[in-house]
Amino acid sequence: EWMEELIASLKDMTKSPMTKSEQLLRIDDHDFTMRPAFGGPPIPVGVDVQVESLDTISEVDMDFTMTLYLRHYWKDERLSFPSTNNQSMTFDSRLAKKIWVPDMFFVHSKRSFIHDTTTDNVMLRVHPDGNVLYSLRITVTAMCNMDLSRFPLDTQTCSLEIESYAYTDDDLMLYWKKGNESLNTDERISLSQFLIQKFHTTTKLAFYSSTGWYNRLYIHFTLRRHVFFFLLQTYFPATLMVMLSWVSFWIDRRAVPARVPLGITTVLTMSTIITGVNASMPRVSYIKAVDIYLWVSFVFVFLSVIEYAAVNYLSTVQERKERKLRERLPCTCGIGNPDDMTCDPQISGYTTMDVNSTVNYGTAGNYGMPENGGRQERMLAQVVLGDPQLTGQVKRPGYVNIWIDTHAIDKYSRVLFPGSYALFNIIYWSIYS
Repeated sequence: EWMEELIASLKDMTKSPMTKSEQLLRIDDHDFTMRPAFGGPPIPVGVDVQVESLDTISEVDMDFTMTLYLRHYWKDERLSFPSTNNQSMTFDSRLAKKIWVPDMFFVHSKRSFIHDTTTDNVMLRVHPDGNVLYSLRITVTAMCNMDLSRFPLDTQTCSLEIESYAYTDDDLMLYWKKGNESLNTDERISLSQFLIQKFHTTTKLAFYSSTGWYNRLYIHFTLRRHVFFFLLQTYFPATLMVMLSWVSFWIDRRAVPARVPLGITTVLTMSTIITGVNASMPRVSYIKAVDIYLWVSFVFVFLSVIEYAAVNYLSTVQERKERKLRERLPCTCGIGNPDDMTCDPQISGYTTMDVNSTVNYGTAGNYGMPENGGRQERMLAQVVLGDPQLTGQVKRPGYVNIWIDTHAIDKYSRVLFPGSYALFNIIYWSIYS
């Protein structure tokens, strides 16, 4: 018997002594593993939130990080105590571990924690009539399903969802304590890429097939993206690259070392811009607004390269035709200098004066550049119709005026490319702005 008494006394010695506040609240007299008024109607738990900061918004991870003060209000008559001046008592996290508190959690949260510098940021305030205020300072990272189809001219709405983990609506009625005024924000909250347009709250019921219905509180906030950063980093460089590709339309078609590197440089620069933008974005399966602008710009730059390929090819074809026609002329005359032409009027049917008055060439080597600065090449050639060897006589010569304008594509491109790109910009910004 004396051994049992010794063991009992040792157990009493190992028990932590109750504080006067715990004795006043009669902590050991009740089972705080059960909710207040267990077996009765659901206990109302009011909630209000003070948003301290909105830290980050990540398009890649599709989430946001928020620091907030989460406050719960309920009544537990088991904690009522006598008071002559109706003064409440305030405690830290040590008492909160010994009584019943709502088991709130954040739906769709990825990470969350209660701040613990310098101690746990937990406050418990008990009033004499049993009303309790339970406050926590929490940082939570939660999922935000973003629609990036209008990026970077988009507006996103994210939600933070609060719910009881164990208690259905039969045991716990969760509600916003003061309606939409239950949500307060710090006026100094700002984000580098977004403008916070508004915060608001809603309440809904959530159903789980295996456990039942739960009250769920929502904090909605709408964010509008600042577009100026993307104008400087993406839109302006892409537009300048497209405009730079048009410079080749004013460069002589024979300046291959100038036009080809210019086209290739603009194409590679556009590819770099597109790669840089997509590197910082999630791999979504739909087209974003910035993709439309960049890829259309890329097509314009690419077409400017194709345009020069077409000009160069047509120029080569025309030069071959000109060479063949010169070989078929029945006179030995220098096309580069019509004054040196010695053509027999009886054979050719036209005089030197006719040639000079019909064809106006410049100096030799200029491929017939007219005096007015145009780039037309005109050649008057005699084509003998028929074969003298077969007919035995020279038939009446015919005359063919051949206009060679290898720069027509460049001339049209100077108007079509800027006009088409300006029209695209008008349509693009009218839709997305």
